[in-house]
Amino acid sequence: MKAPAEVRGSVMRWLKFNAVGAGGVAVQLTVLTLLKSGLELNYLLATALAVEAAIVHNYFWHEKFTWLDRPTRNAGLRFLKFNLTTGMFSIVGNVLLMRCFVSGLHLNYLLANMLTIATCSLVNFLVSDRFVFELK
Repeated sequence: MKAPAEVRGSVMRWLKFNAVGAGGVAVQLTVLTLLKSGLELNYLLATALAVEAAIVHNYFWHEKFTWLDRPTRNAGLRFLKFNLTTGMFSIVGNVLLMRCFVSGLHLNYLLANMLTIATCSLVNFLVSDRFVFELK
């Protein structure tokens, strides 16, 4: 069982993670809208590219804010780990869920994207906390 200080620390980190994620959502939805509505790209390709834009945004904020207490000597390797784990999960999860929500359930692509973001965020937090920004 975790000590109260550890629980508070985990809750604070989760709140920071979600604050960064809110900025990532704004980035993702903006890029998705520009690519889908502005450039008329296919919604699945636009989703994958928008997710990648949010991943890059989120990584840098997580590095400087969420997991500031866990510095690394190799930020390039950490970025690669972040992109290959949470990034790939987010892209695959978002694209698959978008297809289900938009093509299957006929939801608006922006509403569908918000639902996919919420679904993927918990797994992304756990992977980031335990693997990408792990304690050494």
